Amino acid sequence: KSIVNLFFGKKDLPPSSLPDNTRLYCVGDIHGRHDLLAEVLDRIQLDVTDFSGRVVIVYLGDYIDRGLHSREVIEILLNSSWTGVEYVYLRGNHEQTFLAFLQEDSVGRSWLSFGGQATLASYGVHLAKIPTKREEFVRIQQELKENVPNSHLDFLMNTTLFYEMGSYFFAHAGIRPGYPLTKQNPEDIMWIRDEFLNSKKQFEKIVVHGHSVTNDPEFLPNRIGIDTGAYATGVLTCLVLEADQQRLIQTGSKELYSDKDYRRLG
Repeated sequence: KSIVNLFFGKKDLPPSSLPDNTRLYCVGDIHGRHDLLAEVLDRIQLDVTDFSGRVVIVYLGDYIDRGLHSREVIEILLNSSWTGVEYVYLRGNHEQTFLAFLQEDSVGRSWLSFGGQATLASYGVHLAKIPTKREEFVRIQQELKENVPNSHLDFLMNTTLFYEMGSYFFAHAGIRPGYPLTKQNPEDIMWIRDEFLNSKKQFEKIVVHGHSVTNDPEFLPNRIGIDTGAYATGVLTCLVLEADQQRLIQTGSKELYSDKDYRRLG
């Protein structure tokens, strides 16, 4: 996997830091790949063994859809609770659409168009073909309600929109440029794409996000994107932040690349 030109030289980077004695692991879009999530968690657990400070794991959302094992991903997240570790679960547009479908059957058509069928199957709701009639969506909605464990529903409903620490702001999709972080619209935080991705503005904080797939993580002066399309590529990316350092843990890679490694190779 290419690791060229992912980091800017130190002079090009805005100030980036976390509080002292803190290490933060930020996991990108999982999309039903429970196998990759398990691998990343194993590597995080190994990585953290030599660290005695505050540990925070932030998930950027999109746990479900597209990959075949959405249910298993939620199970892993519910059962991966390490003593002394803080967990933050952000909400992606896929979780938002899933929850919306449970309330309104008309959402079903759009949800199935971007990966919802895989989630339905993981909860035992199998479709012979894409429905065309409302009564079919109502039936699917009811069956899904019956099959989703309350613990999974509670987990999804308790996901949050954003998280801040140090000089970083974590959001699933990004933020709307020109608006303060305190005035952001939830719709933008979960769905925005081009206006955010193409912006050269320096935001109040460095925005760490997923949602928009790239072959390699993107390290730009105003944002860091870590959605490497895990469901299709087999590469799930975890950004590791500590003090003013940035490095990566990725599935399928034996190395832990740091910002110095990227600048040297770039």
